[in-house]
This record gives sequence, C-alpha cells and structure tokens, in this order.
Amino acid sequence: MQFGYFLSCEEYSPAELVDQAVRAEAAGFDALSISDHFHPWNDEQGQSPFVWSVIGAIAQACSLPVLTAVTCPTVRVHPVVIAQAAATSAVMLDGRFVLGVGSGEALNEHVTGSVWPHAEVRLEMLEEAVGIIRALFTGEQVSHRGRHYTVDTARLYTVPSTPPPIYVSAFGPKALELAARIGDGWVTTSPDQEGADTFRSLHAGAPAVAALKVAYAPTRDEGVDHAHRLWSNAGVPGELAQVLPTPAHFEQASSLVTREATSGSVAAGSSLDEHLEAFEPYLHVGFDTLYVANMGPHYRDMIEFYGREVLPALRDAS
Repeated sequence: MQFGYFLSCEEYSPAELVDQAVRAEAAGFDALSISDHFHPWNDEQGQSPFVWSVIGAIAQACSLPVLTAVTCPTVRVHPVVIAQAAATSAVMLDGRFVLGVGSGEALNEHVTGSVWPHAEVRLEMLEEAVGIIRALFTGEQVSHRGRHYTVDTARLYTVPSTPPPIYVSAFGPKALELAARIGDGWVTTSPDQEGADTFRSLHAGAPAVAALKVAYAPTRDEGVDHAHRLWSNAGVPGELAQVLPTPAHFEQASSLVTREATSGSVAAGSSLDEHLEAFEPYLHVGFDTLYVANMGPHYRDMIEFYGREVLPALRDAS
C-alpha cells in the first residue's frame, strides 16, 4: 500500500500547493493527488487556481506521481481540451501522471451557463468524454459525432509514449459499473467496503484509491476549529454536493452541520494515535493508495509529523 499527499486547491494558493508537493516528497510520501475545481466549496477556503498550471509547476519541482482527484471532462471544459492538458501533464511528469475523472458538481460546471444535467445524463457524458480522451491519447487524428460531443479532425501532437491511465470516481452501483467498464482504476473518498468489493468483482486487479482529510494543529480544539471553519461542507449529506451551484449555497447548507458533528468525524490535533485511527477503516478496505490532505494553516508541521511518525507506523500496519 502506498501513502500519498492530497493537494487541496480550494484552500491553498498555487505557491503553497507547490511547497506542499516538495515537502511531501522530502517527508517520504509516495504520490500526490490534486483537486480540480473552478470554485472553492465556500468563501472561507478562499482559493481555486487552475489545476493544470499548478501541475506544470509541480512537475518542475518534485518527482512524485500526480493524480487529478478529480477532473470533470464534460461540461465546463470540452474533453478534447482535457485530453491535451492530461497528455502534456504526462509528458512533463515523464509518465508519472494519472487522469482522475468524475461526473462533476454543479458548483464548478454551471459557470458557462449550461444546464446541469441529471445524474444519468452526466454518466453518459462521462463515458463519451473518456472515449474521446482515450482516442486522442493515441496521437492519431480523431473525428467524432456523438450524443453529447462533436470532435472535428483533432490530433494531439504532444503525447507521452504510454497513454496515462484514467481512474474514475464513482459512488453508487451505476457509477461503479461505469468506472469498472471505462476506467483503469477507481477513486473514492470513503472507506466503502461494499463499493470496493463491487469494483474489484467487475474489474479484478485494477487499483482503488481513496482520500481523507485531517486537521493537524498544536491542540485538538484548534484542529477542529479549522476543520469546521473551512470544511464543514463535508458534512452536507446526500446529493446536495452535486447540485448546489455556488459557495454561498454550500455555506447555507453547511450551517446545519454542528461543530460537534465535525469534531466526531475528523482526526484533529497532534495525537499520533488519533491520526492513525483515522486510517484504520481505509486500511481494512485495502486501497492501493491512500491520500491524506491537511485542513488549516499548519500543513508544514503536518507533513513533517507524518514523515517522522505517521507514515512509518502506517507502513508497519499495512
């Protein structure tokens, strides 16, 4: 099992993200993943740089593999553009790039004025988009006229020698079936044993990766404060995360999430045992790679703490 560091574009500036990548490599993390958003989840998070620019900078600053977690290639950005961005990233990272894709959220995708599709239509669009991206990764000229997209004699000239793998984010039976059918791996954010078993039964041997967040701080109370101030949206239930269109709407929904609820759901502070306990359900599922993100300002201390204490203990446990 590998352990990666998750770069939260919603919370940190481009320079901070590159700094985290460099520090994560020095601390002994195995890989990086990075979010791809147009908006943050709320105004308090305060950032949302263009992910492809950040990946380019990371490629020059460290040598860890990078996964987008995840890019939506369906509404805001046409799949031919995503294909070009991903191919260039794979070249710059010398093949150490994985394109993670998903069906997206209205929060990021409504900004061009397009109607936000129903969930089943979003999955249709994702399947068609992935097919276009894979065709373009060959370096051959591609023309396509489908239900959702048209491509006219497009060709990528900057392509890696081996096409980057495509991992698919999925929650629920229909999405898992699609992920197993069109993806080279599965991305999730929860220790979903049933989902992992389903994916593995449909796509034996394909990697499954997951991400979790912690809030490192000198005290647990401070860590909980940062988690609740910045990421209480994580407690918004059901499909709201896919359909709410603006950070203001997430702030309204997140007002229903209590600090006590946040406290009960997050590893906070600097206790080694508490941080290790947060990983236990993910270790039990047996993901191939686990990525951990920090919430709050103490990311430098968190990365050093993980390199010194948490990662060695996790590797012993796995």
